[in-house]
Amino acid sequence: MRKIFIILLAVSTAIGSHAQQTLTSGGKLKPEQSIMDIRHYTIALDVNFSQRSINGYTTIDVIMAQPTHVLLFDLLDSLNVREVLVNNRKQPFEYKNNLIRINTTNELPAGRASVKVIYGGKPHVARRPPWDDGFIWTRDSTGHQWMAITAEGTGGKLYFPCKDHPSDEPNEGVDMIITVPKDLVVAGPGLLQKVTKTADKATYHWKTNYTINNYSIIFNAGDYKVVTRPYTTVNGTNVPIEFYVLTEHADKAEHLMDLFVKTIHEQEKYFGEYPWAKEKIGLVETPHLGMEHQTMVAYGNKFRYVKVGGEDYDGLLHHEFGHEWWGNKVTAKDWADYWIHEGICTFGDELYVREFAGKRAYIDQFKAMAPKFGNKIPIVMGKDIDEEAAYNGDIYGKGAFFMHTICYIMGDSIFFPAIKKFVTSPQYTYDNLVNTDDVEHFFSKESGMNLKPLFDLYLRSADKLEVHIQTMINDQYLVKLQNINMALPMDITTENGPTRVTIGNKGLLVTSKIVPVVDADDFYIKKVIIE
Repeated sequence: MRKIFIILLAVSTAIGSHAQQTLTSGGKLKPEQSIMDIRHYTIALDVNFSQRSINGYTTIDVIMAQPTHVLLFDLLDSLNVREVLVNNRKQPFEYKNNLIRINTTNELPAGRASVKVIYGGKPHVARRPPWDDGFIWTRDSTGHQWMAITAEGTGGKLYFPCKDHPSDEPNEGVDMIITVPKDLVVAGPGLLQKVTKTADKATYHWKTNYTINNYSIIFNAGDYKVVTRPYTTVNGTNVPIEFYVLTEHADKAEHLMDLFVKTIHEQEKYFGEYPWAKEKIGLVETPHLGMEHQTMVAYGNKFRYVKVGGEDYDGLLHHEFGHEWWGNKVTAKDWADYWIHEGICTFGDELYVREFAGKRAYIDQFKAMAPKFGNKIPIVMGKDIDEEAAYNGDIYGKGAFFMHTICYIMGDSIFFPAIKKFVTSPQYTYDNLVNTDDVEHFFSKESGMNLKPLFDLYLRSADKLEVHIQTMINDQYLVKLQNINMALPMDITTENGPTRVTIGNKGLLVTSKIVPVVDADDFYIKKVIIE
C-alpha cells in the first residue's frame, strides 16, 4: 500500500484537471471591458428545481474610466435576457456569442453606473463536476433536492452577467438573494443577512463585503443542517466555523470539524490569520468532490480520511481550504499565473505533513513527486492566457516543488517568515492582484539573490536543471551547472557523507573515492550527466 498520508496530490490534481471545454474564462481583455471597474454584484434568483431553471436579475455596479456608448458583459447564451436597464433606464442590447452588448441611447459619462439585467432560463448543466463546470441537480439519499454550482474554468458568466476576467473583482463585494423551495437551505458567501419564508418558498440573503473572484460567487442548496463551532484566530479574532452538512450526515460533522480546526491552526501558522475573519469559516457538503469557494468551501470527500502522524487527515479539505489564502486572498490577475493559486496551495498541503509527520516525511513527499512531472510545457506561458490554455497538471506538483526548492535555497529561517510576509502584505492581497513577476521580485529581495534565472528555468521553460559531473584524475570530479546562469546551494554526498556547497557554471572540484551524489534528497528537479 502506497504512503497514503498524502493522497492529496492526486486528488487535488484531479480536481483541477478539467475536461476539454468549449468555454473558458479570461484571455485577452476586451477593449470595451478594459475601461470598466466592477464594484459590486447583486444577484437575485428564483431557483425552480422541477424545471432546472433560474429566473431573476443581476445588478452590476461599475465605475467607467471614460465616457462610452457601449457596455459589454459576459453571459452564456443558454439563458434568455429579457430587459436591460442602465441607471434605471431601459436600453437596447444584443445578446449573442455569450456576450451582452448594451448600446446606450445616450453617451454614458465616466464615473459610477448601475446596470440591471433581467434574465432567466436553464443554465448549463455540469457533465462531470468539478472537472467541468455547470449546475449540478441531484437528490440526497433521503430524496431531498440538492444542487451545487462549479464555475472555476468557465467563470461567473455561467449563470450571471459579469466582466469575466481575473483582473477585475467586485471590490465592494456581492449580495446574493436566492429563493428555493421552503424545505431547502441555501449556503452562500459571506454572512447570512436574513431568511424570508412564504407558504412554499424561502429566500436567503447572503452578503460579502470583501472583494471576491468570479468563480467563488456561487451558491448551494440542500437539506442542510448547520453545525457551528467558535474559533479564535491566530490574531485573536473570534470567527464562527459553519458547516452546512446534509442532515443525513450530521452525525459525521463533529469529527470532521475536529480535523478542520487542526487544519485551520496549521494554515494560520504558516500563512497568517484566516483572511475572511470578519465573516465566517464556511464549509458546505456538495455532490461534487470540492472547490475553493471563498468563505464557503465546497466539500464532497464523503468523510474519507487517511493518516498523517497517526491521526486522521482529510487532504481534500486541507487543499481547498488552503485556497482561502492562495487563490482567494492572493489572486493572480492573469490565468497565465495560475500556479500561484495551485502550486503554492499544494506546497501548503505538504507543510501539514512537515508539521505532523516530521521534516523527513515532508522531504520524502517531494522526493517521490520529482520523477512524476510532465515537463511538456512551461508552467507560465506569457500573458493574456485563458483558464483552459493555462491549465496543466504541473501547476500543482511542480509549482509546489518550486516553492520547496526556494525554501531550500533560502533556508527555513528566512523562507518561512518571507512567505508569511508575502501572503499578509496589503501590496499582494485582497484588491491588489499579482503575477509571477511580483512573486519573483519579492523572493529575490527577501533572499538577497537574483532568482530570475531560477524562475525562468522552472516556470517559464520546461527544462530541468542540468548538473554535469566530469571525472578527473586522483579521485577528483568537476561538478557544474550547465543551463542556468547563477550559483546554487546543493548537497554533495561523498564517502564522508553529505556536505552543502555552492555550485555554479564554472564548476566545483570535489574529491571523493566514489562518484559523488548531487542533491540526494532531490531539492531540485534536475538531470545529472556523468562523464
